[in-house]
Amino acid sequence: MDQLLPTETHIGAVALIVRDLTKLRRFYEGLLGLQALDGQGEVVLGAGGAPLFRLIEAPDARAYPDRPGLYHTAVLLPSRFALARVLYQLAERGYRLQGASDHGVSEALYLADPEGNGIELYRDRSREEWPREPDGKLGMVTAPLNLDQLIFELKGKLEPWTGIDPQTRIGHVHLQVSDLTAAEQFYTRVIGLDLQQRYGGQAAFLSAGGYHHHVGINTWQSQGAPPRPSDAAGLCYFELLIPGADALAAVLARARQAGIDSEGCGDGWLLRDPSGNGVVVRAVANQSRGG
Repeated sequence: MDQLLPTETHIGAVALIVRDLTKLRRFYEGLLGLQALDGQGEVVLGAGGAPLFRLIEAPDARAYPDRPGLYHTAVLLPSRFALARVLYQLAERGYRLQGASDHGVSEALYLADPEGNGIELYRDRSREEWPREPDGKLGMVTAPLNLDQLIFELKGKLEPWTGIDPQTRIGHVHLQVSDLTAAEQFYTRVIGLDLQQRYGGQAAFLSAGGYHHHVGINTWQSQGAPPRPSDAAGLCYFELLIPGADALAAVLARARQAGIDSEGCGDGWLLRDPSGNGVVVRAVANQSRGG
C-alpha cells in the first residue's frame, strides 16, 4: 500500500488521566525508576530524557474497565539484562506481577499501576529469531516465561538500583476497542500501519516497518461497548511519531477524506479511532531506531 507509514515510525509518550497523582508518581518514579521531566500542566516521566508517560490529574475521574481504552502500555527495555534488573527491582519491593510470557518475538512481564493501568515490560528478540508461519507471516505465541532463567542474567553483575535503563522507550500500546474490523481499518487505511497478525477474531497487531506491533487492538472485554465518557480515567491519548512532515500530512489528508476530525495538540494532531481512543500524530526528524 502506498499509504504505509515510514519504516522509522514509532510510539512516543502515553498520556494518562489519573486520580491520585502522588501515588502514581511513587509508582513510576520510585518503583520503576523513571525520571521527572519538564511539563506544562502535567507530570512528564521518562528515561534518558525521552518522555514515556504524561500524567494528568483528575481526582473525580472514574474507571470504565469494560469500555474501549488502554489494555496496556508496553515499555521496551533495550536488553535482557535490563529486563531482568527491573524484575529484580519489582521482586525486591514486593510488587506482584500479573503474568510473564514468552511471545517468540519478545519476553514480557505484566503488571498494573496502582490505578489499574496495564503495563507490559519487555525486551525484543532479534528479528531473525521471530517465529514465522509456513507462509512467512509473523507467528507470535504466548508461552510461559521462565523467570528463574531471566533472573540468572544478573549473576555476578547485580549492582544497586539507580533507575530504569536510559535507553528504555515505549515499544507499543495495546488498546481495547468495541469493533475489531472498524479499528483495524482505521489504523491501516487512515493511519497507515500494516497488519502483522490476527489472533482469532478478537485481536490484531499492526506496525510500521515490519515491527511485530506498534499498536495492538482487542475486543476481549469491550466488544460492542460505547466509548468511555468524558469523566473517564485511563488513556487520554498515545503519541505516534512519524518521520517527516510529508508523511504526517498524508495521514491528516486520509483522515479528512474519511470524515475524521483532527484537533491541534501541541505540535501534533489528535485523532480518535472508531472506539474513541485518542492518537496524537506528530512529525519528527528521521532517526534510526532499533526494533
